[in-house]
Amino acid sequence: MDQQTPTRPDARPIPETQRRAQPRAVIAGTGGYLPEAAVSNDELSRTVDTSDAWIRERTGIGQRHIAAPHETCAFMATRAAERALAAAGMQAAEVDAILLATATPDEAFPATALRVQAALGAGGFGFDLSAACSGFIYGLATAEAMIAAGRIRTALVIGSEVYSRIMNWQDRGTCVLFGDGAGAVVLRAGQAGAGLPGILSVHLHSDGRLGDILYVDGAVGRRDKPGHLVMNGREVFRHAVTRLSETVEEALAANGLDKSAIDWLVPHQANKRIIDAIGKRLGLPAERVVTTVERHANTSAASVPLALDEAVRDGRIKPGDLVLMEALGGGLTWGSALARM
Repeated sequence: MDQQTPTRPDARPIPETQRRAQPRAVIAGTGGYLPEAAVSNDELSRTVDTSDAWIRERTGIGQRHIAAPHETCAFMATRAAERALAAAGMQAAEVDAILLATATPDEAFPATALRVQAALGAGGFGFDLSAACSGFIYGLATAEAMIAAGRIRTALVIGSEVYSRIMNWQDRGTCVLFGDGAGAVVLRAGQAGAGLPGILSVHLHSDGRLGDILYVDGAVGRRDKPGHLVMNGREVFRHAVTRLSETVEEALAANGLDKSAIDWLVPHQANKRIIDAIGKRLGLPAERVVTTVERHANTSAASVPLALDEAVRDGRIKPGDLVLMEALGGGLTWGSALARM
């Protein structure tokens, strides 16, 4: 699926000034939540055969947040959503839809989004999406399409993950990589037009043939499987750099933009080497790439909204900035979103 602004039959991008009038999904507020407990590499090395130097050299990770029993997927998602609503100056009653991306829901059903809906006191409807680390980008695409079609006017898009509960803590190749957390954005219908804020395009892809290089070996009712994350790190790294570079170029081409137009890259926080490679291909200096992997590790579907929220709140990302977000996850799934703040 490729959800983007309409193009001419010859596939050349339509300038913003010539696009037909339709609602544009505007990022009105951001929010994030990280568990109280942060576990450093040194602390982890007391129970796992690893070291701070080994982890940092390969991933750039220095610590990760680990959820306490009460910090469930729904709990963290609700906290992130509350902060996003506050930033947007909105009440939960104004929300038409809640889209929650997660690979670690608290229950098979009801959807975690509905637990969040109840906790917030929101109306409308909600559902979960499962696209692993790309889930937030998939959620943005879905909500943006509903707003552009006039079906809804306001949406909460949330990524919330508790990966600590699906880790094999004896596998140092995977357990050191992930952390827990939640991030959220409020999308609101706004006016479309050149230079105005909003999501300009979203691009989604998947390749099910690559499902066995990153997966969880279990599901509800499968008592013969441990339900742990399994990853072929070398293959994931190889595909990540290639696929993410392609979808970054796709987003620029769809909007008739040169890479020099990008103010900020907000990438999925999986591995600093991958982040650096994408930033280099865009020609962006390190200070224009939002990087939280050192402190958050890989929070899967939560990583992009968490990084976006941090950069908005500390003043790096300002109104009018052009922001490119991208992610790749198990499936394989990958995608990008281009937004003017």
